[in-house]
Amino acid sequence: MITRMQSIFFILSLLGIALICSLYHFAAWHSYILDGFIAAFILLGLHDIFISTRNLNHNYPIAAYIRHMLEYIRPEIRQYFIASDTDERPFNREQRSMVYQRAKNMPDTIPFGTEHDIHKTGYLSAHHSLAPKEIIKDRHRVIVGGSECKQPYSSSRLNISAMSFGALSGRAVMALNKGAALGGFAHNTGEGGLSKYHLWGGGDITWQIGTGYFGCRSKKGDFDPAQFKDKVAHPHVKMIEIKLSQGAKPSHGGVLPAAKVSKEIAEIRGVAIGEDCISPPAHTAFSTPIGLLEYVQQLRELSLGKPVGFKLCVGVPEEFMAVCKAMLKTGIYPDFITIDGAEGGTGAAPVEFTDRLGMSCLDGLSYVNNTLVGINVRDKMKLIASGKTASGFDMLTKVAFGANICNAARTMLLSIGCVQSRSCNTNKCPTGITTQNKMRGMAINVAKKSKHAEQFHKATVSSFLQLVGAMGMTDPDDLRLKHIIRQNGNDNAIRCDRLYPTLQAGQLLNNDGPIEFLEHWQAASEDRFQ
Repeated sequence: MITRMQSIFFILSLLGIALICSLYHFAAWHSYILDGFIAAFILLGLHDIFISTRNLNHNYPIAAYIRHMLEYIRPEIRQYFIASDTDERPFNREQRSMVYQRAKNMPDTIPFGTEHDIHKTGYLSAHHSLAPKEIIKDRHRVIVGGSECKQPYSSSRLNISAMSFGALSGRAVMALNKGAALGGFAHNTGEGGLSKYHLWGGGDITWQIGTGYFGCRSKKGDFDPAQFKDKVAHPHVKMIEIKLSQGAKPSHGGVLPAAKVSKEIAEIRGVAIGEDCISPPAHTAFSTPIGLLEYVQQLRELSLGKPVGFKLCVGVPEEFMAVCKAMLKTGIYPDFITIDGAEGGTGAAPVEFTDRLGMSCLDGLSYVNNTLVGINVRDKMKLIASGKTASGFDMLTKVAFGANICNAARTMLLSIGCVQSRSCNTNKCPTGITTQNKMRGMAINVAKKSKHAEQFHKATVSSFLQLVGAMGMTDPDDLRLKHIIRQNGNDNAIRCDRLYPTLQAGQLLNNDGPIEFLEHWQAASEDRFQ
């Protein structure tokens, strides 16, 4: 039975259509079109009332589609017409505009002062010096490689973070890699394997090995040393990164549906065509902290001494300390550790994992850096910070919290044309960057966009070095927590070294230190993660 409300909306919708059409003069053949048009809406209204399973369509036939259409374009309306320059997440309009301007080598200055509330709780800043300096030239880059490394790598202060072919289109990967070659910085493959697109542009490569061992995988899905040894010998591969967890979805595996496993992706990843491509939550090559370090040593030997490290988003604190105890017991040290932040990530993930799991990049950095200081091994490895790096000041804060090097993922995508449409998981990316639709991917002009990636990198690193000099230092590695100021409410600005507990060199070895570290240290065991 049709209710009065349904009848009203049904009739009003049809009257509205008829009124619009009556404003125009119709010839005979136009009348047929009008009749067909009205008939179609009558059928649609009847479908909504008697068949549709949508609540709103049932109660508001035809008119409910206005709501559906507005909801569909809501993100664009908000982004372009409603949100202020500093409102949006994960990157606001001010940040995106800065990336675009730097990528296109345009002026990136702003007039009339900051739009930020510099007294807002959590606002970060730094003190400048009345005696600014120029950065020493050989401090522009960082040497990665410990005492066991035979092929150390001279790294840029800023590199491209992990993003796989499959998540990105082939042309997007090509543009990023060529940009890395032009700018002298490194490009992380992500866990999807070492593809021809990563090698096309001649850029330096960090090959990431994830839980699926894609590209060096046996038929059973385990690590294949022979495949790894063959591929890692490529001269463009400069470093190897074992992925333990990532900020977007810590402790969560992934599945590339069978429908998306094309012949090309199957060949690159070493999986069967047309079958689900599963990336498990945990590794099968090791299951203990000692096992992890033995795997580091195995990859170092197979690669003939290239730098090997691991990446994680810090979760249970004693688990990282367990790895530290394993370092001391085995004498095996990674050449680098990449700390991802819970705020980072290009990968699609369940909302709860993205929003609620893992430490932020700065919290994780501070914890890892202090723990390594506390066991007196900080000088044996480099720390890489990965998680929402857009500006020179983002780099500055990460280095002050303990990093030597920074990685950027989403802002690198912005530099090659991403518009933050947040449709990366739909295969319908409007810019052709995060899709496997070849027609959409053709939108990327590789030669032009690679230059944009290079220019964004150059301007961001330059901004970082200028900030360090403005603070009166000649070496970025001299940055410390005390150099970053945080607004802590009630117009109270506090140095970050007074907000975060710190350890002295070797303090944990004497079972001493702040309770925030000591209780985790005493609970950790090199023989198990939990």
